[in-house]
Amino acid sequence: MKGKKVELLAPAGSLEKLKWAILYGADAVYIGGVNYSLRANAKNFTLSEIEEGVKYAHKHNAKVYVTVNIVFHNEDVNGLKRYLDKLNHIGVDAIIFSDPLIIDIAKENNYKFELHLSTQASVLNEDAVLYFKNQGVSRIVLARECSKKDIINIIKKTNVEIECFIHGAMCTNVSGRCVLSNYFTNRDANRGGCCQVCRFNFDLYDDKNNKISKKDNFSIAPKDLSLVDYIKDMIKIGVSSFKLEGRMRSIYYVATIVLVYRKLIDMYSNNNINKEYINRAKKILYRCANRDVAPQFFNKKPGFKEQYYTEKRQEDSNQDFLGIVLDYDEINKEALIEQRNFFKLGDKVTIFGPSDDDYSFVINKITDQDKNVLDAARHPRQIVRINCCKKVNKNDLMRVNFLD
Repeated sequence: MKGKKVELLAPAGSLEKLKWAILYGADAVYIGGVNYSLRANAKNFTLSEIEEGVKYAHKHNAKVYVTVNIVFHNEDVNGLKRYLDKLNHIGVDAIIFSDPLIIDIAKENNYKFELHLSTQASVLNEDAVLYFKNQGVSRIVLARECSKKDIINIIKKTNVEIECFIHGAMCTNVSGRCVLSNYFTNRDANRGGCCQVCRFNFDLYDDKNNKISKKDNFSIAPKDLSLVDYIKDMIKIGVSSFKLEGRMRSIYYVATIVLVYRKLIDMYSNNNINKEYINRAKKILYRCANRDVAPQFFNKKPGFKEQYYTEKRQEDSNQDFLGIVLDYDEINKEALIEQRNFFKLGDKVTIFGPSDDDYSFVINKITDQDKNVLDAARHPRQIVRINCCKKVNKNDLMRVNFLD
């Protein structure tokens, strides 16, 4: 790939997840503070944690963007300038915002961090991009409803950094314009309280008030976004940053999707992509998230096949994530594992990480820290040793083998 390298931007709902995202290949992470962030149910970051996260990221040549992207009511403004002052002092690389009042505060105080306009601002056209560019915004996170044609035109006409979501949940309504949560539960979707009404099941009635749905099987939920088949297109178009959704997801989810897209981006950039890996990547991504996916608005206007509506949804969580590698004993060919889900003798597992290819094998030996022989690892976060003929690395992850 010629020109500037595309950025892989990962979600981080906690300090732990920030470190895993960077370890597994993210060029930057986006995080939320305790206040002013749209993921109020995530653990989020205290100011001291933001400072630690920034130090860790910068040490590993990565960046940190902090979301300050709620729609501000009068009572929300109290303390905002003090908070932004502290973020500037800490040295965050950018803040992601949607309310224009942030621009005025940033200008008045000559903050060093960049201003990135959130997808919550629903930018879908070149004129809006140019308006915010003239206000000092250096990057626009386009609304998820942008098509390939829209993105091409915007980049061509504006010469502004463009960030696009490439994987994760979709909003039923236009990005940043949902009030369903407010209406049904009195939780403000635009101030961090979204209850995801679009994933509820409803009874469906016709215009004569006759129930036409079976049980309560009607929903308005869109399938998740995945542009795994269009990474090459996005790189050629000139998108600056590929954004992954999921600040409330697990470390296993974050590490897995970051690693998959890191490899895809690098393969395309080095012109050595192959269809076999793309198919493999799709299986890993689907298994990790447990939801059907679609390219949504990228290549055409989505229809009923890109929504769930009345079809049965299977979103059961699995127990694929088995453990974390703590160490490796080269003499005895054993891996020291911190257990995260039940596994036993005879299970076929895969260990994967950022520095090597996946390694699959059958577990034929498990011992505890006192060298007692076990038939299974049953206890949460139990430390065990298992046979492992290939050297693996600290912070590699172990999952159920589902590809062979």
